[in-house]
Amino acid sequence: MTKDKILKIVSIVLSVLMGLLFIYSGYTKLYPIEPFEFTFVDLGIGNWALAPYIARFMIGLEFYIGLMLIFNLYLKKFTLKLTAALLVVFTIYLGIMILNEGNNSNCGCFGNAIAMTPFQAIVKNIIMLAVCFVIYKFNEGITLGKLGKVLNVSFLLTALAMPHILNYVDLDYSQAYLNKPENNFTLELDTLYNNAYETTPPKTLSQGNHVLAFMSLSCQHCRIAAKKIRLIHEKNPDIHFYFILNGEKKK
Repeated sequence: MTKDKILKIVSIVLSVLMGLLFIYSGYTKLYPIEPFEFTFVDLGIGNWALAPYIARFMIGLEFYIGLMLIFNLYLKKFTLKLTAALLVVFTIYLGIMILNEGNNSNCGCFGNAIAMTPFQAIVKNIIMLAVCFVIYKFNEGITLGKLGKVLNVSFLLTALAMPHILNYVDLDYSQAYLNKPENNFTLELDTLYNNAYETTPPKTLSQGNHVLAFMSLSCQHCRIAAKKIRLIHEKNPDIHFYFILNGEKKK
């Protein structure tokens, strides 16, 4: 077997592996999808109503790129260029994330399945861009004529639809809770003042309007809610939020 054939086989294998990685990356963002949705609100790209659709479009785009890479379809003409462009956009976002928030958080590249810091994710993206260059150099890809065009459109439509099928946008969810009848009761706050581990809340909690969030530090849903509340507070600093946290001090 000649050197050129070996390099082509290697490039085909790399293309398939890259495609699988893109599909895995998109899938891990689906469960839970809320943190990924909040990203677009945080960036100011969309509001709370639009962010769920933007998030699913981006996940669908990852699925689409993954399918195109796995089938080595239109590699030089289109697929690798789109792949590289998306990786560059993600890398720029990660750089902004480091500048604004530091390098201690989970970048969300693989949802909650694999925790990566923004810097680790940037290194990953640089490696993937290098792999794109290798594939571009040694693999022409396939076109398949009219069949290739049919596959291309089929992959695109399937990929964009899958996030909505696997984790659809529940338009009635928030409205159902908003329409529940009020359940007024007296909230006893003595425990917060007498037995608080860290910070004793101000006495003014018993006066005026405040949002009190009772959360467990080991609860994934609480972490998602906390991120959403953080964004709400940043955009509405006049609203008073207080977290009552239950769990180990180290968390």
